[in-house]
Amino acid sequence: MVDQENKQSMSWFKRNKEGITTSTSEKKETPEGYWHKCSNCKTLFTAEDLEKNAWVCDRCSHHERIGSEEYFSIIFDGGKYKELDEMLSSGDPLNFEDTKKYVDRIKTTQKNTELSDAIRTAVGKMDGNDFVVAAMDFAFIGGSMGSVMGEKIARAIDHAIKINAPFMIISKSGGARMMEAGFSLMQMAKVSGKLGQLSEAKLPYISFLTDPTTGGVTASFAMLGDINIAEPEALIGFAGPRVVKETIGRDLPEGFQTSEFVLEHGFLDYIVVRTQLRDTLALSLKLFRN
Repeated sequence: MVDQENKQSMSWFKRNKEGITTSTSEKKETPEGYWHKCSNCKTLFTAEDLEKNAWVCDRCSHHERIGSEEYFSIIFDGGKYKELDEMLSSGDPLNFEDTKKYVDRIKTTQKNTELSDAIRTAVGKMDGNDFVVAAMDFAFIGGSMGSVMGEKIARAIDHAIKINAPFMIISKSGGARMMEAGFSLMQMAKVSGKLGQLSEAKLPYISFLTDPTTGGVTASFAMLGDINIAEPEALIGFAGPRVVKETIGRDLPEGFQTSEFVLEHGFLDYIVVRTQLRDTLALSLKLFRN
């Protein structure tokens, strides 16, 4: 009796026509970039939902790598800002060539990323107050530090001093740009010297370390902040873990060179979740003003 009733109820779901009847012209494609898969837990999100959560997975709290545009939208009031020295671009003083000429590599990367170099600088309002931010883009040759990066940071610091505003660098870099050799390494001293001028003007410098922050950037201005902060689980170090392990010939401690490890060993002031970044910065700068 029960089986008979089930068969009758299932008749509601019986297919009238066999096969797929939707024509090709009526099919709708999912827009490219609509879905995003968390690179850690593999959960699917819409790109819109991920953006609303500051590109942080709400399942596993993994922080996706983002660029300068996304950080500017998080930090500045209403996402509004004015970019500084937008068109500054690298030259090729060494006529460098490996598998490709350096000038060609720059042009190709600029075309693919729509960026002029590995860092953008901007001024805007945060919590109603002027704020100058320099943010690196890892998509541009691994966020590598070249002469343009040093010059743009130096000019941004000059602008911060001019308008009496605090300054912040968001680091995301593989280190010095080998194609510029010594010209790249000179930027470590150049930026560090400029930060000294910022300090003399009694303006705060916040260094925000994101994944990854390595090489010459870590060895210089990334660790010179009045406040050094980082995102969770960011890789922070000079040489990478694999290089260190091969050099010393020993296994490394668990979590070696993560922001949590660096915090535990006294090189960071605190770790901030990206969704709380803006409020945390506003509070920190308010304490400086008081």
